[in-house]
Amino acid sequence: MNPILEEADLAVISPHMLDLRLVTGWRHFGTKFFRYNFAFHEGELCGVLPLRLPLENFEPSKSQRRILRKNADLEMRFLPSAHRAEYDRLFDRHKTRFKDNLPDSLRDFLSPRPAELPCANCVLEMRLDGELIAASFLDLGAEATSSVYAVFDPRHEARSLGIFTLLREIECARNLGKRFHYLGYAYTVPAFYDYKKRFHGVEGYDWGSGWRPLPKDFRWSRKVEADEAA
Repeated sequence: MNPILEEADLAVISPHMLDLRLVTGWRHFGTKFFRYNFAFHEGELCGVLPLRLPLENFEPSKSQRRILRKNADLEMRFLPSAHRAEYDRLFDRHKTRFKDNLPDSLRDFLSPRPAELPCANCVLEMRLDGELIAASFLDLGAEATSSVYAVFDPRHEARSLGIFTLLREIECARNLGKRFHYLGYAYTVPAFYDYKKRFHGVEGYDWGSGWRPLPKDFRWSRKVEADEAA
């Protein structure tokens, strides 16, 4: 397949036009929209796999229900996005999880006015005894939501907050009456994005033919298989 590497700078985009971008594999950070079908992971060239979840029939797995119960003590709020020092401090803790390609700032992913530019965006806060331990930012399209970026405190790794934030994003998308929730990019090789592949019914974007159920050889790693069987 021919390589795809496209970019566009869009200061404002309507909910309908955002849906059209998402359905053809686009993402954005701030006003920079992009799509690409290849990447280097740990020095190896691999394919890029956009992911989305049809919401109508989604049900969490047994292991995901355990994660929901484990985090039932968290207080959650759904708010218009903004830049706050509290989010920046959480981001600085979150980025210590990465060994390479360390992001500099949350402002690399959100516009200066993230609630409205380039599109409507909300933040889902999760607090433990008043302390912010996770926050995820999601775009609001006409028929879809899209996960832009999520941060969580690595001191609470046992809570599986990456999966938990996605489960709560899915719940918010359903409450808003959306049809799809876009989970972002993963790779066609095992990588740290693999937790996004654990959701029943998840679809991958085939750059030649469009969306289809995620092939089993892309979806299942030994760790995922063990989690789902537990």
